[in-house]
Amino acid sequence: MKLNKPALLRVVAALAIIFIFTAGTHQLRKGPGAAPDFPCGLQASGEVDIAIGQGATGSEIAKQLFDLQVVKSSSAFFRLAVSDQRSQRIAPGSHRVQVNLCAKDALDQLLDPKRIVNLISIVEGAWNNEIFEEMVKSGFTKDEVNDAIKQSQLPPNFKSLEGLLFPAQYSFADGTSAQSAISAMVDRALLEMTAAGFTDAGGKYSPQQLLVMASIIQAEGEPSNFEKVSRVIHNRLEKGIPLQMDSTVHYVMKSRGNIFLSTKSTLIQSQYNTYRRYGLPPGPIGNPGAAAMLAAANPAPGNWTYFITVAPGDTRFTDNLDQFNVWKAEYKKNLRAGAFGSAK
Repeated sequence: MKLNKPALLRVVAALAIIFIFTAGTHQLRKGPGAAPDFPCGLQASGEVDIAIGQGATGSEIAKQLFDLQVVKSSSAFFRLAVSDQRSQRIAPGSHRVQVNLCAKDALDQLLDPKRIVNLISIVEGAWNNEIFEEMVKSGFTKDEVNDAIKQSQLPPNFKSLEGLLFPAQYSFADGTSAQSAISAMVDRALLEMTAAGFTDAGGKYSPQQLLVMASIIQAEGEPSNFEKVSRVIHNRLEKGIPLQMDSTVHYVMKSRGNIFLSTKSTLIQSQYNTYRRYGLPPGPIGNPGAAAMLAAANPAPGNWTYFITVAPGDTRFTDNLDQFNVWKAEYKKNLRAGAFGSAK
């Protein structure tokens, strides 16, 4: 199954500002000497908003900074951007920066998320309803967001918008519609899935199925063990063993931050209850990040079919049920002793 490549190509600019440093786009001044620049550490005399569009070039950003008196010359900022790879991480959107800055300080402020106006910060594993709340906080109205959800078109062969809003920091220019904002998040997710190898995973699982796996990996594991958690999921699916993942039930219950799952909760009637149903749930249980996506398509080698976090930072893997039950008793003891904080 192939992802919609034309859609990916249209939104490469949503990832980050791509600086186009070629002779055809910008000519550096010839001759000796450095470009005029303010001394670093000057006392700022005011602030201005810099609106950086998607796909803006380095020379365009440098010109804006010069025109608004942020830097002493466009060449000073441009030359720094050429040599400092951090410049490629400048996010699209409106940035509030001080004036009379040296090029280095200007770059630092453009990279400071606290200076991004109307910032939408999406954490890895966030549910869509949580993301929509962040959009409202950033300035979109509830009606705009609800209309955008209804009008959003899913990429081919994907079944739900859940999981397709890639976790990152976004700042959209004034006048951007909620639908355009959601589309940018979806397009970023498609790009990240391609980078993770969803289209090159041997054909055993579709990109939709791998995205579901990635969302479970994100909820169940830590970056250090994502690939092992992925292997457990793959092994259980291949052996026809129910996944029995607590996170899928927590998703149904909308229970955030609670690691304990009661026996009663495992009996909930839901397609997402992986204790009662075999195979993957019908859709993602959150929005996974790049590391979880990569792990879904590239599980670690191993025969594990069980894993459990016995204590914070101590997750163990085995293919032996008896060993798992011993660890489970240890987990319950630690839980009662308060090792997991306020979790019940």
